[in-house]
Amino acid sequence: MAEIQKNDQELRREEELKLIEEAGINPYPYSFDKNISAKEILEKFTDETKDELNNCQVAGRIMSIRKMGKASFFNILDESGRIQVYIRKDDIPEGKYDIFKLLDIGDIIGVNGYAFRTKTGEISLHCTDFELLCKSLKPLPIAKEEIDENGNKIVYDAFADKELRYRRRYIDLIVNSDIRKTFRKRSEIIKYIRNYFDAKGWMEVETPTLQPMYGGASARPFMTHHNALNIPLYMRIALELYLKRLIVGGFEGVYEIGRNFRNEGMDRNHNPEFTMLEIYVAYKDYNWMMDMTEDLVRNLSKDIIGKAEIEIDGKIINLEQPFKRAKMFDLYKEYTGKDLKGKSLEELLKIADELKVEIPKGASISKVLDEIFGAKIEPHLIQPTFVIDYPIEMSPLAKMHRSEKGIVERFELFVNGSELANAFSELNDARDQRNRLEEQAKCRAEGDDEAMIVDEDFLYSLEVGMPPTAGMGMGIDRLVMLLLGEKSIRDVLLFPLMRPEKI
Repeated sequence: MAEIQKNDQELRREEELKLIEEAGINPYPYSFDKNISAKEILEKFTDETKDELNNCQVAGRIMSIRKMGKASFFNILDESGRIQVYIRKDDIPEGKYDIFKLLDIGDIIGVNGYAFRTKTGEISLHCTDFELLCKSLKPLPIAKEEIDENGNKIVYDAFADKELRYRRRYIDLIVNSDIRKTFRKRSEIIKYIRNYFDAKGWMEVETPTLQPMYGGASARPFMTHHNALNIPLYMRIALELYLKRLIVGGFEGVYEIGRNFRNEGMDRNHNPEFTMLEIYVAYKDYNWMMDMTEDLVRNLSKDIIGKAEIEIDGKIINLEQPFKRAKMFDLYKEYTGKDLKGKSLEELLKIADELKVEIPKGASISKVLDEIFGAKIEPHLIQPTFVIDYPIEMSPLAKMHRSEKGIVERFELFVNGSELANAFSELNDARDQRNRLEEQAKCRAEGDDEAMIVDEDFLYSLEVGMPPTAGMGMGIDRLVMLLLGEKSIRDVLLFPLMRPEKI
């Protein structure tokens, strides 16, 4: 491998590090007794309370330095925000100012001092001592800002390249303050969901990520091998089948927020590793689950975002008004002009060809219907819409509709042209479930590698007996995208999957 050439800044930082160590200073100490944040100083300081801030110990990353003769200013950034620090040679221990002059933007430092207000009125920290906590060997891409004659802020050299930001998220979090807000909001959204469910008495659980048999969705899995047992294992593609086993076991309300893994393509709505919420409540059906899902999404938006209208892609999404409910085959007819109900595979393939919808080789009825729906209907579902009553071929885990033949009690919630949630009146007839999974196995044998497989232990659990149950799965990443108005799933994942860099 060719030696990576270091630039002038990197070489200078290494020389500074050497000089610091030669001065007998450990540039990587073990701890620092931080007792206040930058934000707390700025919020607590007044002319009346300044004496209470005489012993501040703050730690953070240097983001700007104005080195002068015997006095300098620098800004440090901690998790709460930035604060300016004033340092003067005569106010700190002897020899320390020479060490300060060896510091750079990006270095992490602990500062002891007292709060005061500068002549320009800026609340700052007057340094009485400092400790270098980590010498940074790589320069940060710090943007430069100017205010033009009209008072507008102009930013130069911002760290804005999307791919580089995803690849080096740690730098993105340092230099782009708004990205931290995105992930704090994501955390608040997940916490809100937990509190909402916990308040209703439903229990959070954890089910296996490594499974001897995958199921619960139509997707290709990632496969691995367990050496001790000498067996193949799969990364889970869904949480569903294990959560249903818990309903069989006697819990009446269980949910899980966890990672799923699907060996599929990547686009603005898909990442192979993603976070899923699934919830199952005994003695309920999909009508009840629709009401609960609508209430959850609406209240999440109002309580966390502060409003029930979301602007995204130049569109206003209204979560306050009642969500539309539309039958799937009615939507096919509305947007394609075709009645697809009860059509054979050959008839559906012909219709797909007429509609210029590309269908993969070996596709089943379910796959053809799904491809037509994705191409011709989903883009129109901008406002929140529950698509209800799916054909049985598309829903092997859902209960037969109580009044319509060939239809199951299922809904999917679509917002802004993307699926957000999927739910059923859960199938609890073990005989029917076996027939459906065996039909899926046939589709798989005929070339549909996303079709489900027969899980005998799951079928055994249904034979033990599962009460009537409503289940719902919701993509957390897509929910966060919606509520924060983000266009790509990568903008709400801290570390999205990326193609390896060529070095």
